[in-house]
Amino acid sequence: MRIAMVAGEASGDLLAAHLIEALKQRYPDAEFVGIGGPRMCAAGFVSWWPAERLAVMGYVDVLRRLPELLGIRRQLLQRLKESPPDIFIGVDAPDFNLPVELKLRCSGVRTMHYVSPSIWAWRGHRVKGIGRAAEHVMCLFPFEPEIYRQHGIPATFVGHPLADVFPLEDQRATARELLQLEPDQEIVAVLPGSREGEVGRLAGTYVKTMRQLAFVRPDVHFLVPLITRATREMFEHALHAEGAGHLSVRLMFGHAHDAMAAADTVLVASGTATLEAALLKRSMVISYKVGKMTYRLAKWLSYLPWVGLPNILAREFVVPELLQDDATPEKLAAALLAWLEDPEARKHVAHRFEAMHLSLRQNNAEKAAAVVAGMLGRA
Repeated sequence: MRIAMVAGEASGDLLAAHLIEALKQRYPDAEFVGIGGPRMCAAGFVSWWPAERLAVMGYVDVLRRLPELLGIRRQLLQRLKESPPDIFIGVDAPDFNLPVELKLRCSGVRTMHYVSPSIWAWRGHRVKGIGRAAEHVMCLFPFEPEIYRQHGIPATFVGHPLADVFPLEDQRATARELLQLEPDQEIVAVLPGSREGEVGRLAGTYVKTMRQLAFVRPDVHFLVPLITRATREMFEHALHAEGAGHLSVRLMFGHAHDAMAAADTVLVASGTATLEAALLKRSMVISYKVGKMTYRLAKWLSYLPWVGLPNILAREFVVPELLQDDATPEKLAAALLAWLEDPEARKHVAHRFEAMHLSLRQNNAEKAAAVVAGMLGRA
């Protein structure tokens, strides 16, 4: 048994590593090859190129590295066609993986795509292209398979891996003890994003929001987890520029989950962190800012009224979203204050998020392995 896979980002590396471990339970002698990261390699994967070679950020980086990426894809296809695997699984990274899947499928190799692109957020013109490339799509969200079925494309909901990892029980007391915070202290977690561009656009607005909120709630304490030294320096600069040195703020390297778990409510940039906050059963205010042209294009392409994953999963505005021109310090502070002043509302949204957590908790790796085994069985 020979299974080829490509994962190009840290999240895909983790997903694929768990899938490899689950598949090894079914196929102990299976060989796993392709492009993967350190977690996949630790699980027994043979990576022909390091996964970070596929990691690109933004259009400029894509254009600059396009010849290298096309060269890797061409060599990968050549190797896989010369020695065809029993199945190829593209793990996320659709811009790289879908063309690989299409060419392999045309040459007779069975193909799957793991993690649906966000067809539910943008106009669904990509669905048919995905269906031509992949025989089967494994989806992380329960509403996605129906979209594919409407186009005659086999798809299966396999659950979300974060839902398996995050505990169902409230972790507030544990997180506060870990971070040496008082049990009754009023705490707001502030997450301006992981990328420098995100933090650059949001840091000033978030610091002004913190000042506004602290004016009304002078005892509030802010936890601000940041991933890199560069993003930490950007946020520190914003604090200094806004004259916010008097605020009770703890800047943290990482520990985003601990910060959110310890908080009473969360101010968070739209992205995966919104799902993580929901799995931690935290009320939140979601915001985002992008360039004006990017925002206009996104509004034109989008056909959902929500951008935050908790609201998309609930199919309603469970938590507020303040985007672009609406993401003002005044409006953000008012939305956070509304959560702080209403413990019953926080309790209600926590119950909603608990039900959401249970719906996503499906023993993801084992369920995905069963779908792959079904494909191999049909072969």
